[in-house]
Amino acid sequence: TAVSWTRRWYGQKIHDLSWKPLLIGKFGDYYDQVNMAWLWARLHVRSFSLGYFEGGFQFFIDVLTTAVEARGGQIRLNAPVTAIRLQWYKLPLEVEGETAVFDQVLFTTSPALLDRLAPDLPPDYLGGLQKLNSMGAVVLVLALKQPLMADSSTYWLNLPAATPDKTQTDIPFLALVEHTNYIDKSHYGGDHIIYCGDYVKPEHPYLHMSQSQIEDLFLAALPKVNPNFRRDSVRKSWLFRVSYAQPVPLVNHAQNIPDIRTPLSGLYFASMSQVYPWDRGTNFAVEIGRRAAATMLADHSTPTSGR
Repeated sequence: TAVSWTRRWYGQKIHDLSWKPLLIGKFGDYYDQVNMAWLWARLHVRSFSLGYFEGGFQFFIDVLTTAVEARGGQIRLNAPVTAIRLQWYKLPLEVEGETAVFDQVLFTTSPALLDRLAPDLPPDYLGGLQKLNSMGAVVLVLALKQPLMADSSTYWLNLPAATPDKTQTDIPFLALVEHTNYIDKSHYGGDHIIYCGDYVKPEHPYLHMSQSQIEDLFLAALPKVNPNFRRDSVRKSWLFRVSYAQPVPLVNHAQNIPDIRTPLSGLYFASMSQVYPWDRGTNFAVEIGRRAAATMLADHSTPTSGR
């Protein structure tokens, strides 16, 4: 495990001061079960070179949308799929009370959601999906009138977690990011943009509390970072959260990774749970997306494959 390796090679003191709080912050109760291959990969690809889209990821999505539509594709928003069935080598999707039939379907959300929406998958495959653990995430974004960490020009501050439930932690979240210490505030109408982010288990209260409750809890901790912080400096706030954000790679995780091809003919699966040993991230989403597309195109052009 990452815990046993860091304890052995860094020593108990450094492990307790540095690695253990970071692992608890990211993986909660699973922190001492995460394997070392994940930590190696996390460190191996880390560099001091960072890039950012001007306009944020919305700009990226807008460009991608234009490219899809220019090629005749359609993007349907607010149209959740409620079921995936196999019928005569076709895949009917139930969408908003209607049925749409496709030759191939690429499923890109969580293993738990695939388990729920595709009950025709074999029991052993569904059982494998149920063994894939993950953490949720909550991010409170603040637009401040004044900078929070101006004196240090700090961009990203990792905060130690003493307990997985964050109740015994001075600051009740994992990451404090002053985005405008990296990208100039002129791109954001002069606001100073702050991210307060945390990983929590899907049943954690953070995923169910109201935005005002989250704000009360998180903002109360900010004077510990900057004693001059005042709540009236918050011009606007946004809360984002999701129950599936961070896959948890336990020991022997490689043996449990689902193949891109599922047992249902024509149904493919590509998620952050399959980019192991790499950590979830945009680069690896692009990589597995390309791999899934190549697989689907190859199967589509080879009728004898049965897909």
